[in-house]
Amino acid sequence: MIRIKTAKEIAGIRASCRLLATVLEKIQLQVVPGISTGELDLIAQREIQALGGRPAFLGYQGFPGALCTSVNDEVIHGIPGARRLVEGDVVSIDCGIDYEGFFSDSAVTVPVGTVDPAVEELLRVTREALERGIEAARRGKRVNDISRAIYKTVKAHNYGVVRPYCGHGVGLEIHEDPQIPNYVGRGPNPRLRPGMVIAIEPMVNLGVDEVDLLDDDWTVVTEDRKVSAHFEHTLAILQEGVEVLTRRPSEDVPSLENEAGL
Repeated sequence: MIRIKTAKEIAGIRASCRLLATVLEKIQLQVVPGISTGELDLIAQREIQALGGRPAFLGYQGFPGALCTSVNDEVIHGIPGARRLVEGDVVSIDCGIDYEGFFSDSAVTVPVGTVDPAVEELLRVTREALERGIEAARRGKRVNDISRAIYKTVKAHNYGVVRPYCGHGVGLEIHEDPQIPNYVGRGPNPRLRPGMVIAIEPMVNLGVDEVDLLDDDWTVVTEDRKVSAHFEHTLAILQEGVEVLTRRPSEDVPSLENEAGL
């Protein structure tokens, strides 16, 4: 069931999303060679609690961290721990906050120092795919319009699109209907209505589409072990357009040709 949020509920979700944008901004600044993913997780827990929130991922279906920290060929759900980041790595940081019963969800892939130009281009295209998806998310459109915009952007560069995992509704729970795939499939294709709050999250691989699940039953990696990127925003579908609720204060939004006004 797709939940249509009231104006009051969207205000609560917006507050949660603003906290999350602040936390992700601070965590990004800590991504340097030598820091461990576990240390990043502790920073996130401290910052979230200081702002009056609760880490939404911590304990969710048994997940042991406040962050998903996915390094290099890890696509999503990487478990924070002792692994130390080194120059040339990329780390995808996915985080959610429960603030007074309202949930936010956002992810960013951060380079560690200087990365290979091919990886830098992967990150750029994945961010562009997210913006194309946001551009397509307007009342009266359908989920497939978002999926098509993402897929077309990614496949123009011959990158892999992760299929088993996708975006979703969010706001009153961390995961809600509808699912937002990054490709056009044969599943449900609901129309976008004012009051819907969704998380759009392209997961894009430098190589093939296919992924594997590691023995920890959480970490998803690319089948060919090439680098993956993941960017995500929570947004609200409004009568007059769309509001990207998790924009970070210093986020550099890619310049898109023919971009619709937000």
